Amino acid sequence: MKNKFFLTLLLFALFGWFGGGGAVAAEKRIALVIGEAAYSTHPLATAANDAGLIAQTLQAAGFDVTGARDLDEDGLRRALRDFLDKAGALGPETVAFVYFAGLGLQLEGENYLVPVDATIARDADISLRAARLSDYLKPLAALALKTTVVVLDAARANPFALTGQPIAGGLALFEPGPNLLLAYNAAPGTIAPAEAGPYGAYAHGLAEMIRAGGMPLMQVFDETRLRVSELTKGAQIPWNSAQIGSSFMFFERTAQAPAREVGDPALRARPIAQLGARDAYAAAIARDTIQAYQEYLVAYPGDPLAKRVRAILAARREALIWRRARMLDTPESYWSYLRRYPRGPHVADARRLLAMRASALEPPPAFQPVDMGYPPPPPEEIVYLDGPELYFDNPAFGFAPPPPPPDYFLPPPPPDFVVLPPPYVIYDPYVLPAPVFVPVPVYIQTPAYIAPPPNNVIFENLHNSVMIDRASNNLVIKNPEGRLLSSSALTAVGAGAAAVAIGATLPHFIAKKPAAAPPKPLPPPTGAPAPVAPLKQPPALITPPAAQQAKPTPAGAAPVNPAPTPQLRPARKTPPRENAAPPRERAQAHPRVAPPAPTAPAARPAPIVPKPPTPAKPPTPPPTRGPTAPTARPAPQKPHCTIENGKAVCR
Repeated sequence: MKNKFFLTLLLFALFGWFGGGGAVAAEKRIALVIGEAAYSTHPLATAANDAGLIAQTLQAAGFDVTGARDLDEDGLRRALRDFLDKAGALGPETVAFVYFAGLGLQLEGENYLVPVDATIARDADISLRAARLSDYLKPLAALALKTTVVVLDAARANPFALTGQPIAGGLALFEPGPNLLLAYNAAPGTIAPAEAGPYGAYAHGLAEMIRAGGMPLMQVFDETRLRVSELTKGAQIPWNSAQIGSSFMFFERTAQAPAREVGDPALRARPIAQLGARDAYAAAIARDTIQAYQEYLVAYPGDPLAKRVRAILAARREALIWRRARMLDTPESYWSYLRRYPRGPHVADARRLLAMRASALEPPPAFQPVDMGYPPPPPEEIVYLDGPELYFDNPAFGFAPPPPPPDYFLPPPPPDFVVLPPPYVIYDPYVLPAPVFVPVPVYIQTPAYIAPPPNNVIFENLHNSVMIDRASNNLVIKNPEGRLLSSSALTAVGAGAAAVAIGATLPHFIAKKPAAAPPKPLPPPTGAPAPVAPLKQPPALITPPAAQQAKPTPAGAAPVNPAPTPQLRPARKTPPRENAAPPRERAQAHPRVAPPAPTAPAARPAPIVPKPPTPAKPPTPPPTRGPTAPTARPAPQKPHCTIENGKAVCR
């Protein structure tokens, strides 16, 4: 009898009936995406567009995305705090993703996210006017979520003319907590080159790798590093570090998916000395470790790429030694750093911290250097660290351009993702631009175990085209063969209402208040995008990509001229997509709400006039939501529904 009782308990636990719970807890995916572009004296050309691209990519992957652009200091801090609260309320089966595109600064071993209204005249202003990253990383790690990803697309040149001592360039190396991946658009202590747009190389490469499907989390970022190095000809080397214990994939590849042409893992894992010089360079970049770069220099000391590798190694060694000095946080550790790097990037930081402790700036005669965990840099590395900033595209270094990585390390990009058109610019304050959606191939699927995000048109139409028809101001959805699946008017009002159907949700503290534009920026430098004064009551105005050519854009938006074609290897043709299923059914995916009368300023392009509202009718109950996705999720056929004349019409 006793054995029978325990057997019954075991069966209940296996099938998820014990306590009324489900068999497997659904994985909840949430994201916060911020694009800070409209800095008053130094607007960033691609930051808002990059945030829009990553937000859309995460929407396709099943994330409930909250996003905003051009937040001031209070707005940036509130958005981060609210996201922490949201993540904490969802429980341990949650995947959280944070992406920040904008300006980041480091000071005394800490990284800071700079809001668009920050006025920074000296080093002390950084901690007062910017958000310290560790104040949010540590609470995120403490939540013990399933997986947390924090991406900083923020390693850029410091635009502020600071009085007093300088600060180190780029971002400071930081070890993430458990189940947390931390990624930078450029390696610690280095600076990414300025870009004209429409998208930055890092956001473009990351979006491509997320969409590829079938890759573990670390491989997504390792291949992103290879792609960005290829796109920028070695001028930008992204970095990531993680302590990930759980398995996570953005997308899965079905059995019908073609091979990605990535070589045998054993071939990719071969010792660097057993590879040719060019393939060995790709292996070193993919592995991105001190050991890998040292192995390359031992195997190929005279190769033209050796100078570039030595600079990469120099930056990484210095970043690790400075992190060690900061963790020890003693006068001896700072004296040890100063002895190794008398003109290094963090000399001013070390002296500031010594002064705070009332310690001498120079060590006593009997001082013995502290073991920093890494050998001192050789003389040939010091030449690259003679100052606070390091650019890999510095012409004074005379680096040879790196070759493209071999296919067995990095396949060519998909043909439809090589050149991306500029996004739709939505003239509502705080709303991220909406990129032109590139449908995901039908053999790429979101995992069946995730909880579907609410009101997500991109997720519901993963394999279909989602576009805005300028003539009718309609949101048009078509399958890959061009057959019309849905066409509904974009008419909405309020803060960010124009993006209800196609973009990320605004933070609730913005969405609940009347629309108010960020502080009006000062005139940008020559060649930067010209700001456009926002409307007092902005209607849902959307400018499609074709209409952006040679027309002004709002403050902080990316340039609208077509970007030159990236220098990539020819993309290989992929098999034509099979017929995509109708979009997953959804309840009121894009509401029809009457807008206020537009009052566009003279400098703005001719607005798209939204359709007038139809007389109010009793709402028809929306259809029951149910999965009707392609092959990966078989389900009973459901009627296809659209919103017509204020009602849900199902056929």
